[in-house]
Amino acid sequence: MILIIDFGSQYNQLIARRVREHHVYCQIEPPDIPLDQIRTLQPEGIILSGGPASIYEKGSPKVDPGIFELGIPVLGICYGMQYMVNILGGAVAGSNKREYGFAALTVKDGGGIFRGIEKETTCWMSHGDSIQALPAGFQATAVTDNTPVAAAENREKRFYGFQFHPEVVHTREGMRMLENFLFRVCRCEKSWTMESFARDAVEEIRSQVGSGRVILGLSGGVDSSVAALLLHQAVGDRLTCVFVDNGVLREGEAEKVQDVFRKHYRIRLRFVRAKKVFLDRLKGVADPERKRKIIGRTFIEIFEKEAKSIKGAAFLAQGTLYPDIIESRSAFGGPSAVIKSHHNVGGLPRRMRLKLIEPLKHLFKDEVRLLGRELGLPDEMIWRQPFPGPGLAIRIIGEVTDRRLSILKKADVILQDEIRAAGYYRKLWQSFAVLLPIKSVGIMGDRRTYEHILAIRAVTSDDAMTADWAKLPHDLLGRIANRIINEVRGVNRVVYDISSKPPSTIEWE
Repeated sequence: MILIIDFGSQYNQLIARRVREHHVYCQIEPPDIPLDQIRTLQPEGIILSGGPASIYEKGSPKVDPGIFELGIPVLGICYGMQYMVNILGGAVAGSNKREYGFAALTVKDGGGIFRGIEKETTCWMSHGDSIQALPAGFQATAVTDNTPVAAAENREKRFYGFQFHPEVVHTREGMRMLENFLFRVCRCEKSWTMESFARDAVEEIRSQVGSGRVILGLSGGVDSSVAALLLHQAVGDRLTCVFVDNGVLREGEAEKVQDVFRKHYRIRLRFVRAKKVFLDRLKGVADPERKRKIIGRTFIEIFEKEAKSIKGAAFLAQGTLYPDIIESRSAFGGPSAVIKSHHNVGGLPRRMRLKLIEPLKHLFKDEVRLLGRELGLPDEMIWRQPFPGPGLAIRIIGEVTDRRLSILKKADVILQDEIRAAGYYRKLWQSFAVLLPIKSVGIMGDRRTYEHILAIRAVTSDDAMTADWAKLPHDLLGRIANRIINEVRGVNRVVYDISSKPPSTIEWE
């Protein structure tokens, strides 16, 4: 395995994804990880991530320098390289000219980590400080016009540094560089597959649960669905899934979940109809954070009531993913910047007294899909686009009412039908409709109308960390708009959202 030390880089998860794409397991840990814990993990290599800080800033992140005495290969990226150079006796200083974006990279030494890399290539820079002097035993291995030490290494001790970011696609041969580090330097093996993960996870669940019973909050999304199949494989009928119909799901979603899990997989399923409770509590609420909290609290309250009625339940399972863990850990003191907290991390009432099982907590979304395929989940569910925990409530800007829900559900059905028919569903990360809190004047049947405006949002992404608006064909957008205006009473105008993430988020609330 490879240990990644998170110095606060916006790309730290991307580094992990790149490592795993080579079928090598890795973990992201904060810089205050104890040296003894690193020894226990026994990593084949350590990657020090980039970060927004300067090494000279007060409170800048630091890892125990003892990592350089473990005899383990170390790769420092950007801030990680500067930290390594500084701690080992080199010099780092603020540069007269920041370097950000594409840069022409000239490789001076084509061996080691640059084996097979073109002498002239491109890389992606993002730094202000620069290396002024290298520690003893190091040599510069690559340069750019503005950075005389764009890469360096101490091949004897197997310490390497990149001032650029090999993990981003903008660095043309970055994947080859990481491959060289993993296999030529660290001597890793390609043993990380979903087949091996499923086998190990089932054994781990059986060991943890013993003869106990498990409950799982099932949403119908890919994460909870895959978790349900994995748990069912491990403990069989000692798993009970609880599905809470909160009323803000897509049209037909509740019925589909019952059909797949109760009838097809024959998994024990408790179905709770709670639409009225949720809508009553959302009445008059427009603030998106209040909506999220109300829905979260109400779900826990209802789920807890159901859990108490399941005799012998000792474990609570959740479909928490690795990005949830990483980002929520940052929310509680880690170095990475926090965009939002996650509803399935840290939100459990202590009085439930159930032991937590998170069988997917070391997986990224794309790995969960691969695991779902390994477990036999239908493609329709494996490739289901992400759907937010608060559901359609945060796709209705303003108060959530039964009337507004009805409008949005009907529009969403049309949107999904057209996206699928055009062959775009699998090409998009997400596609959905948003009901706006404003109305506009229109003309229908020679009469003046004053009705709702609906926004269409469709984005492409690999992991939701960044996203671009989808360049859907104009005729497809035209069909979607025409059908919604003609078939959904209450809408007379449709607009298309052409903002990317960042600076926008994917969801509107």
